Amino acid sequence: MRLRRDKDFEAADAIRQRLRAGGWDVVDSAQGSELQALIAPPSKGEQPAPRAVTLLTVVQGWKPDAERWLLSVFTHCKADFEALIVDNSGDTRIAAWLDSRAAERFRSLRLEPPLGFAGAVNAGIEAAAGEVVILFDSGVDLTGDAVSPLIKALADPSVAVAGPYGLRGQGTPKEFAASEGPEVDAIEGYCMAFRRADAQALEGFDPRFQFYRIADIEFSFRLRDRGGRALVVPNLPLEKHEHRLWEATDPKERQRLSRRNMYRFLDRWGNRPDLLVGK
Repeated sequence: MRLRRDKDFEAADAIRQRLRAGGWDVVDSAQGSELQALIAPPSKGEQPAPRAVTLLTVVQGWKPDAERWLLSVFTHCKADFEALIVDNSGDTRIAAWLDSRAAERFRSLRLEPPLGFAGAVNAGIEAAAGEVVILFDSGVDLTGDAVSPLIKALADPSVAVAGPYGLRGQGTPKEFAASEGPEVDAIEGYCMAFRRADAQALEGFDPRFQFYRIADIEFSFRLRDRGGRALVVPNLPLEKHEHRLWEATDPKERQRLSRRNMYRFLDRWGNRPDLLVGK
């Protein structure tokens, strides 16, 4: 902060890089700057039994949504699955609820202190027992077997990421719109399936994406940059509910965070029009 006040931005950026290499990010806001952890500490728990698929969601709060999502998973999933909830809420009531839920195919991971969105997802990927990971927003519920078609899509080695909600750049990586595909530029994080090994090879989501917006697009681009395709799997039996985090964030703040994430995305991918599949 002192270096920034003195306009010594080169020295300030050097400190930022050292902190980031150590697993910390400097997050600036109107109130000042603070340190936030980028990665979770190594897990010391027992290794879970291997599964075909891990259904993963990050809970930032809103326990009724998490309850509804978990019930839908156990009601409708037909594959060899586990459900994994990453508790990123910092709420002791949610922690107590998760501790009280005992099931063979259910695990939870509590992050203390909470991380940014990407760091929390990465903790879940690292802990997952499934060969395939399907990341869900906790406001998206299964109403039927939406999992088997996604696993089938990833059986094609040319497909790196799949899901029901696709995006295509509008002739530029600066603007994306919903697309039915089937081949698209990115899959939205409301429901996105990928191989755990592929995600680990990339070291997961970019942990600098503390806010969720654009993080799914950036992750899709990194998967595709290795030669894979992003594929829309249509007509999956899913139901979208209110996106709580979006609604709970002040409009000016979410605009600021979204803009910052877009700049971060464009800094890496803005000069890669070859990764756009077309209109």
